[in-house]
Amino acid sequence: MRDVMRVVEVTAYGGPEVLRMARRPKPEAGAVPGKVRVGLKAAGVNQADLRIRAGRYADAVGDLRPPFVLGTDFAGKLLDPVPGKPEMAVGTRVAGFVPWFEMLTGDGTYAEIIWADPEWLAPIPDDVDYTVAASLPLASATAQQGLERLGLPAGATLLVTGASAVVGRLAVQYAHAAGLRVVAVAHEGDEPELRVLGADHVVTRGLPEDVVAKVRAGDPDGVDGVFDGALVGPELLPVVKDGGVFAALAPDRVPVAERDIRVETVRAKPDAARLAESLRKVADRELVTRVADVMPLEEVAEAHRRAEAGHRPGRMILMI
Repeated sequence: MRDVMRVVEVTAYGGPEVLRMARRPKPEAGAVPGKVRVGLKAAGVNQADLRIRAGRYADAVGDLRPPFVLGTDFAGKLLDPVPGKPEMAVGTRVAGFVPWFEMLTGDGTYAEIIWADPEWLAPIPDDVDYTVAASLPLASATAQQGLERLGLPAGATLLVTGASAVVGRLAVQYAHAAGLRVVAVAHEGDEPELRVLGADHVVTRGLPEDVVAKVRAGDPDGVDGVFDGALVGPELLPVVKDGGVFAALAPDRVPVAERDIRVETVRAKPDAARLAESLRKVADRELVTRVADVMPLEEVAEAHRRAEAGHRPGRMILMI
């Protein structure tokens, strides 16, 4: 057995060209107390990955400097059993996400093997493939926890930006299930599907001022809350009612509160029980995620280019 594994390193801050394949020692069983090894089959490419690589979050990562490994979402097989959980034996298919910003070790999921806390891990149902499973963990946690932070009552109106992509699409579905009236901002052509998923009204994406005008046309008084899945930021604040609430998902796109609007910054935490339920709903066709492209790990730079260019809405997945 090889004693090294493939990883992708960020060699310096910059464009996709700074991503390079590298070799690192394989993790050894039992070397990290309280954690288990997962052999990865798939990893997601998130917007945060692009921003970290570009240096936009250099201040937020403290003393961490390149080279480091990006990546949060993953799906794969357990290489070690989870103590006290006989159902989580070696070979069990699992998914989860690494809380990269909280750990700041530079050890992400663009790698063949990772260390994982058992509390991050949810079993993957047999009829959900690795690519679909890897699209879900961070996105579903962000959508669910973001809606909780908003705290809107049933019947309130929520604007969801980025509804064509995976986080926004899940937010639309969870918000509809919570009894909210959902206004979704999406790519042209996605309107019929989003209405099926629970959107009450869909407007096509565009410049922030155009989106505000379109939403105001349907809701002259504004909306009760915004879930900013597209990371638009402060330019959307005019569409929120006085005393409303805004959920910001990126630390560099947080509005300054005004008119008694409450601004919540959302950074999701792993929740294995909720992830297991979301994976079950995907298996049962009760919840819909979206995979944009599936590419081999070696083509990670191209995956980043496509994600930055908005090649196709949804999660870019790296096969490992």
